[in-house]
Amino acid sequence: MKILIIGSEDRYQKYLPDLEFVRQTTMIFCPRGASEEELLRAAQHADAIFIDPMARLSGNVIRQMPKLKIIQSEGVGFNGIDCQTAKEKGIYVCNCKGANAGAVAEQAILLMLALLRSTITGDRIEREGRQMEMKERLMYEGIAELGDCKIGLIGFGDIAKATAKRLQPFECEIFYYTKSRKPQELEENYHVSYIELDEMIRTCDIISLHCPVTPETAGMVNAEFLSKMKANSYLINTARGDIVDNQALYDAIVTGKIRGAGLDSVYPEPTTRNNILLNLPEKCKEHITFSPHIGGITTSYFRRAHVFNWSNVETALNGGRPKFIVNGL
Repeated sequence: MKILIIGSEDRYQKYLPDLEFVRQTTMIFCPRGASEEELLRAAQHADAIFIDPMARLSGNVIRQMPKLKIIQSEGVGFNGIDCQTAKEKGIYVCNCKGANAGAVAEQAILLMLALLRSTITGDRIEREGRQMEMKERLMYEGIAELGDCKIGLIGFGDIAKATAKRLQPFECEIFYYTKSRKPQELEENYHVSYIELDEMIRTCDIISLHCPVTPETAGMVNAEFLSKMKANSYLINTARGDIVDNQALYDAIVTGKIRGAGLDSVYPEPTTRNNILLNLPEKCKEHITFSPHIGGITTSYFRRAHVFNWSNVETALNGGRPKFIVNGL
């Protein structure tokens, strides 16, 4: 079996699972960003593709790979793959749904706490030797505990469920919104309450995004959305940067429409120095806490994901039906 791997060879070698199927394959590595010509020249007759979630795979390449049976995303994302062409050719496109749910949930809560406790500003001022200045200011202005907050989760898939589960010990009120309400038993299991989106935006202290990028959700957090949020509220994004209108978020923070944001993902990636969100006025700079899209890339996640991915590809190449098909086959 010939496998094309689009992504980091070092990472794949590090997390290579000890499976007999792996030893039976020939692996061909191409870096993320390789051209169509490079991919076809290296592995036109590959049986399967593993692909970095941030990489792109065009329909033109897919159409010219006659033996291809499955395209397996290394992670959860698959936006860069031409899923429709793959479907037309009878090729499975799969992801490893849920493998990084706990890891991303931890990152979401980290960002919530970092904003509530002014962690970025506090670290800077402590290093400047002005500890008492900030302590006195915060004692006057007030510090909200996470347990004092109403948390709104937009979307209620694996990551949102993991976030709700980890929020329970903080004793905060947790709400969720999806287009279809979940069964009561599920709500009770995760200690969450359903709320309509507009009411969530208006009443929650922290709104955390956990929905995929679709034509409906791209740019969903726009000027209208942000104008409805409470002035002392926070936005958390550990989903995809595409969901947030950068200019609208910039304006909302500069004008004080919201208090701040915690972003693990910023559009476009990779984030460049001229991104508008990295160029807030000096007095507003620390109203955004960034992390470099690391929420889902823990060591444990990669170990789980790579075992699953190789097993899933083996299933498909042996004529079985793989798990977590995302292109409707």
